[in-house]
This record gives sequence, structure tokens and C-alpha cells, in this order.
Amino acid sequence: MQNGTLLAAVDLGSNSFRLEIGRFEHGQIQRSEYLKETVRQGNGLDEDRNLTPEAMQRGWDCLARFGERLAGLKRGQVRAVATQTLREARNRDEFLARAHQILGFPIDVISGREEARLIYQGVAHLLPQSAERRLVVDIGGRSTELILGHGYEARVMESFRVGSVAWSMRYFADGQLTARAFEAAEIAAKAVLDEALNAYRRDAWDLAYGSSGTIGAVGDVLGAAGWPADRVTRAGLDWLLDRLIKAQRSDRVRLEGMKEDRRTVIGGGLSVLRAVFDLLEIDEMSSAQGALRHGVLYDMLDREHEQTDLRSTSVQRLTEKFAVDAAQSVRVQKVAAQLFRQLFDSSQGSVEERNRHLRKLNWAANLHEIGCQISHSESHKHGAYILDNTDAPGFAQHELHRLGLLVLGHRGKLRKLDADFEDADFVAQLLSLRLAVILCHARRDPDLKGLQLKWSPAQGKQFSLRCRSGWSQAFPQSAHLLREEVLAWQKTLWSLTFSES
Repeated sequence: MQNGTLLAAVDLGSNSFRLEIGRFEHGQIQRSEYLKETVRQGNGLDEDRNLTPEAMQRGWDCLARFGERLAGLKRGQVRAVATQTLREARNRDEFLARAHQILGFPIDVISGREEARLIYQGVAHLLPQSAERRLVVDIGGRSTELILGHGYEARVMESFRVGSVAWSMRYFADGQLTARAFEAAEIAAKAVLDEALNAYRRDAWDLAYGSSGTIGAVGDVLGAAGWPADRVTRAGLDWLLDRLIKAQRSDRVRLEGMKEDRRTVIGGGLSVLRAVFDLLEIDEMSSAQGALRHGVLYDMLDREHEQTDLRSTSVQRLTEKFAVDAAQSVRVQKVAAQLFRQLFDSSQGSVEERNRHLRKLNWAANLHEIGCQISHSESHKHGAYILDNTDAPGFAQHELHRLGLLVLGHRGKLRKLDADFEDADFVAQLLSLRLAVILCHARRDPDLKGLQLKWSPAQGKQFSLRCRSGWSQAFPQSAHLLREEVLAWQKTLWSLTFSES
């Protein structure tokens, strides 16, 4: 990446939406602009876990303002991620479809563990490098992430469904800040976080850091009151609890350093933070400057190259876990890539775009047989299920789903796919993968001499596959399977022709 390039990260949190714009300079990202708006989507989920129209509108309005600041940036310069509220919302697709149009960029809903990994990346990149073992805690609106890491590597990651907005709604809904309410909220938080005791035991880390949200807000209040700056202690939490209980109601809280938007969620946030301190035996926690949005920015740098793209490592781990036939995966990958390049050469688009789609096609080729460990005849279905329900570091949920669709569609009927066949890039990937699987059906390197796959947007939705004279007679089984493939595509919006020169 060239020095001076602008990068932007949008964090759609449960309490606030944030926009971080930074300039890449010599391996580091220097802040250019930062915007934060309190949207409170977390308290906009109804009893059926649907976002209310009002909550969606608040989000859309905020993203419209962010979109103005992002005008002129390309897709490769911006990444937007959504967390717990949109992980939960049943009508998230409705919100995301319009949000994409308003913001001008797609929005990735990330898993809890992926959120934890990115939080750690953000914290680690803004801390001095050291040999210390770190515990990083991030208490958001509807989830709390706990991470153990060393250097830039997050080694243990988990996300728990407990947060400042959720706990404030549940235990301080009427604004009453009583000792009994705090006690009930802390007990409930400990019940959720209790399973963290073994993995995050006190001898597993040296220093504790708190990222963003609640911990940053508590640190600001304690610092303004004369406690050690950029640090949260047990004694400080006891003092803050006493002040809140004396205030009796959230709307009566008057504390220097506390922003207005934190007043209504401080009860829930403090109760969760106290539970974390007690369970993990924390005496002192430093406030970290890095957060999820910073992790997203640095992850964008890693995604630029396959060697540093964590998604490639995750794919390799999945192939090993499910004992995939490595030789066949490589064989299918090479053939699919060759076919896809032929399609690209005959169509439009940038080399950068081609490489991005090609990398994803390679992953699908590597993973297309991961379901074979469960069932050979239904392997494509099991493979798609695995990808839809796995935690794969580096991947957003929609990315795994798209890979799952390619795995599901690499064989069998095409009409079973709940996919967008208007998406020419996806269709090109799918066709290349299906043809590669056919050509490699004998599990040996196929003879591709003279084989040409072509498509031009000017020709509409029609692909053509041509082979050299005599190829069909030399490889009758492959030719038969290719003719069957022609019939399969007739039941879609697209068509495929197969002929000899």
C-alpha cells in the first residue's frame, strides 16, 4: 500500500456508531478524522429480536452522515463491521440492505470471536511492543469480549452476551440506581461470565487492558475525580458505585468526566465491569487507546496480501481439521483458477478486483470437500453447513456464507442454491469451480490443452466452453459430464455451451 493512502473503518456498535479515518504512513496508520454518534441500536430490539423502525432510522441517519465523509474513497479503502445487535436482529437484512446503499459500502456482520480478535489487534497496535502477556477486556452495549494475547497475536478469544445497554435495560430500566439493583446485575453478569474462569485464570496474563466503551467512560470519570489517570482500580470502582447509589437515579448523576450519552447506561456498564474484576481477580486495569475500529484498519492492511491474510490461514486449518484430500484440493484449485482467469480476460474489471475474487475462489476450491468426513454423497451440503456455523478467524459471517454457497453449489442441481444469480462475479466463480470439479473427477491432473472458457458482458448471460478437436473422444466421461453441466445451467438465468473446435 502506498504511503498517504486513506483508510476508513466504520464500527456499528450496539450503543454507538464510530468512524475512524487514518492515513497509512510507513507501516503505521495515523488518525485523520474520528466521528462518534450515540445511536443506541442495542435498546431498539423488540421482544421478537427485531429492530424497531425507530432504531433502524437512527442507524440509517448516522450512516448517511458517515457516508458524506467517505465520499471519494474506494471499496478497498473502507470496511464497515457490525457487532452484537445486528448479530441478534432477525430483520438485520432489511437494515443492512438500505444501510449499504446509504453508506456506499457493504457492512460485514462479524462473529463474537472475530470481534474479539479485531479488538485485540486494535489494542496491540497502539501499545508499545513488549513480552507481556495481555488480558484485554471490552464491554460493549450488548456483548463483552475477553482476549488473551501476546504481541500482535490473540491466542484466546471469547464473546459473552452481557453489556452496558442490555444490563441497563434489564436491571436499571426505570433509572433507579439502588444497591439491590447493582447486586442483582453483578450476580447475573457473573453467571454469564463464569465459564471464563478456566481460560482466563489469573496466572495466564500479566497486565489487564480495557478497550473503549464502558471502561473508557469509567476511566474518564475516575481520572477527573483524582484517581490515577488512564487506570481503573477496585477502589475506584467502589467509589463510583457509592456515588451512583447516592445519586439514586441515572438522570441525577452529575460526575465530571461523564458524557451525557453514558448516563443512562452507566449502571449496567459498571455492574458488568465489577463482575469482570471479581471473577478474573483483577486489581488494576489500564485504559487502552486501541479498539475494534483500529483493529479493522490494520486488518485491512493484512488482507492486501495472501501471505498476511488471516483468512488463508483459517482455510488451511479447516482443511486439516476435516482431513481434506490435499492433492485433490490443489488440483481443483489450479484448474478453477485457470478457467476463472480465462473468463476475466474476456470480460471487464480491474486486476485488483480479479485477484480478490480469485483468492475467494481458491478458498472455495480448497474447502469443497470438507463435508466428506461426514457423508460422501451429501458432502456438499455438510460442507456448506460447516462454513455457515464455524468460527474462522479473519472472516465475516457473510463471507463464510458465500464460501458455503460455492461449496454447496460445486456439484448437483443449481436451483437448490439460494443465491443471487444476477451477481456475475459469483456466477463466474461457481461455474469455474463446478467445471474444475468435473475435469478433475478422476482425481488426476486433467488435459486442458485447447480448453477455452469465454464470456463477455456484451453477450449477456451466456458462457461458452470449447475444446480441441478429438478431446471428447479422448475423454468421453469428462465430455459426458460437461454435457450434463450444460443442461444444469439451462435451469438458471445463465446458459453454457460446449463444443469442439
